[in-house]
Amino acid sequence: MSVAVGVIGTGVMGSEHVRILREETVGAHLAAVCDASEDRARAAAGENRVFTDALALINSDQVEAVVIAAPDAVHGSLVLACIETGKPVLCEKPLAVTTAEAFEVVEAEVAKGQRLVQVGYMRRFDPPYIEMKRVREVGGVGRPVILHNVHRNPVAPEWFSGHMSVTNAFVHEIDVSRWLLGSEMVSARVHAAPGADPLMITMETDQGEIVSTEVFMNCGYGYHVHAQLVGINGTIETASPGITLRNVSGQHNSSYPDNWVPRFREAYVRQMNAWVKAVKTGVPTDGASAWDGYLTTAIAEQIVATMAFDAKTHFSVGSRPAIYD
Repeated sequence: MSVAVGVIGTGVMGSEHVRILREETVGAHLAAVCDASEDRARAAAGENRVFTDALALINSDQVEAVVIAAPDAVHGSLVLACIETGKPVLCEKPLAVTTAEAFEVVEAEVAKGQRLVQVGYMRRFDPPYIEMKRVREVGGVGRPVILHNVHRNPVAPEWFSGHMSVTNAFVHEIDVSRWLLGSEMVSARVHAAPGADPLMITMETDQGEIVSTEVFMNCGYGYHVHAQLVGINGTIETASPGITLRNVSGQHNSSYPDNWVPRFREAYVRQMNAWVKAVKTGVPTDGASAWDGYLTTAIAEQIVATMAFDAKTHFSVGSRPAIYD
């Protein structure tokens, strides 16, 4: 049986989810598309059902599962609506824009007694990160000591402001660092360059590891994400996926994309297919749960609260409910 999926939001990420469902997903099909602009929704939906009201799509008997790629501010409320209707949901990060709202999602899912939510932290499905995690788990570089992360963007979009370097960008490093190390983050300190770009954020884990992350939202040259895990016996790092190298004008080089989609295209495809399999079998994937989404939002919010004071943040996040064990 093919799962009927509805997609909410037709921006860069929503449009890519629509494409993946049409072209690269096994066991599911695009059933409906929703956007505040009917014209945008219709352009993405093709012959499929069109909605301009997200709740109407969620409640439609023609939709069995939902992908949320709408603006961040409505993620929490839409996920809650999916839980209420009992429909599995893949929600782009963040799960919610505040810790309180994210925890409300966790409470709703726990009350439902069923894991319905996956948060779209797609690096968990990226082959270089998967290989790093495998090597760490088999002891290939010895006990982890340091994880270095780099998160660079060519230029911040116009809507990007305030502390979004933490709440919109660095959240990826919070999630993938927890997943990659199998550790929990316990504290952080932020060092900011003039103008607060770039940032250097240093976290410590409950296993004594150090996680350093450079977040540079206006690096100028392209979208560049990199990680290196340092163990007591060696290191392992990501090698950005590429197809070709060029020799031209006296230079030997590759290139960087101007946004995140080309870099993580395979990860998004793997994520969608794993989620669809989970929807059909009822067995959660290794993707980020609602609890993972809550933790990421909570950690980011607590970092932002102390940034102006140049102080070390000690995280307080509560205990993980048994449903997420």
